[in-house]
Amino acid sequence: MSKPAIHVTRASTFLQPNQSRVLLRPFQHGDARKTGQIVGRILALPEEEIDLLLKGISASFSPRHQDLPRVLLERCSQLSEILPPLDSLSEARRLLLGSCFLAEYSVESAALFNPSIVRHPDQSGLPAGALRFVLSLRATGEGHISSMTFRTGIIHPGLHIEILTPSPFLTEPRQIVNPWYDKPLFERKLGELNLDGEFTRRVMDSLPHPFALDQLREALRSEQARYPDGLTQKDQAAAKGIWMLARSNFEVEFQPDRELSERVLFPVTPSQRNGIEDARFVCFQNDDGSHNYYATFTAYDGRIIVPELVETPDFLRFRFITLNGPAAVNKGMALFPRKIGGRFAMLSRQDNESNSIMFSDNIHFWNEHSQLLAPAFPWEIIQLGNCGSPVETEAGWLVLSHGVGPMREYSIGAFLLDLEDPTKVLGRLREPLLKPNASEREGYVPNVVYTCGFLVHQDHLIIPYGLADHATGFATVPLAEVLAAMEPV
Repeated sequence: MSKPAIHVTRASTFLQPNQSRVLLRPFQHGDARKTGQIVGRILALPEEEIDLLLKGISASFSPRHQDLPRVLLERCSQLSEILPPLDSLSEARRLLLGSCFLAEYSVESAALFNPSIVRHPDQSGLPAGALRFVLSLRATGEGHISSMTFRTGIIHPGLHIEILTPSPFLTEPRQIVNPWYDKPLFERKLGELNLDGEFTRRVMDSLPHPFALDQLREALRSEQARYPDGLTQKDQAAAKGIWMLARSNFEVEFQPDRELSERVLFPVTPSQRNGIEDARFVCFQNDDGSHNYYATFTAYDGRIIVPELVETPDFLRFRFITLNGPAAVNKGMALFPRKIGGRFAMLSRQDNESNSIMFSDNIHFWNEHSQLLAPAFPWEIIQLGNCGSPVETEAGWLVLSHGVGPMREYSIGAFLLDLEDPTKVLGRLREPLLKPNASEREGYVPNVVYTCGFLVHQDHLIIPYGLADHATGFATVPLAEVLAAMEPV
């Protein structure tokens, strides 16, 4: 007997790359010689010429950036080591110096895709049956560098999806430069990285619990100072590894008066330098009933991909976390929205072609995995992965999957896991929910539909999805029809 049909509705809501929203970022001019020459030329300019230059800069760039003078002065202060005492320079000269070491970057110029959707922490002021949501997006700009941007939207009664008009401005967060570290947790991470030798032991023994980044910096300097002839190659590697681990676990905070659509998480660590890709957000229920938001994402340095984690209670303050353990590999890790049997649970992809599941007592460490589902149908014959965190339904954990078939066509499917024991697969769809149609297949990467997260509202799946790795659309699907079409495994 044939399974009942699934009726997928493609919504009219659509997001495309926006080249007019630009971010001011530090710009380096190369070696110290060239930098010094630029500074020298600016210091030699007469004040009246500087004033004329600043008028032009203000006319061209003030409409594109909030509080431009503050940004320019902050950038100048970051150059203080190569400048005369700042209080000896006029404000106009400092503004010009800052402007010569900044450049605009259009974070969404190439693509705005691979969305993830979660319930907004603020549901006030909505009519019955409506839901406010946060949409995270992978934004790609010059050099194929991907960052994380956001939109806010509302699902109105009747399933009309509205994306609120984004602010014309973009801003990066302030990095919290002296975060505190849990010493046992940090030591365990060092051990996972095979950085637990004698040099590391002496550095860590000198630190209090907890310790701050400044204290770690001083401990490293003190230990290195014990060796006037220099560290051995092994100890140099250990010192570098300790510092990189600390800098890869950090916190950033946005100003609370900045709209959510203005906030950009741009790559800042060595592991992320070429991109923060495909964030899978989930609203996670803690043991005490409170909620936090987590997102797994892929950090890419231009050669190597590693899965990492970001945590936020409110989309203002974000904590970046490295993931450790032999199972923390590859792309596509997706956290369940609550613990199961007292343990964290995560979907993953270990072998580049199938779905796995893993459990852990600590969200930072993932040591073991077991295969959950392998490709079975033609549309997923090359590769099967997840499309974001599972969603809890009365029937089980509903998971959207992505399948790669002939001609590298990406489609979105679904499968169902047991609520109490998600290692048990209860059913899966024989045919995909979404395949690229004629209007969706053309773009940066043809023949791709892909999502990093969905939610259920008014008994429908609300699926934002990237199309052709270029833009973002929405689809709605009745939950009952998806469940009825599942075939037992």
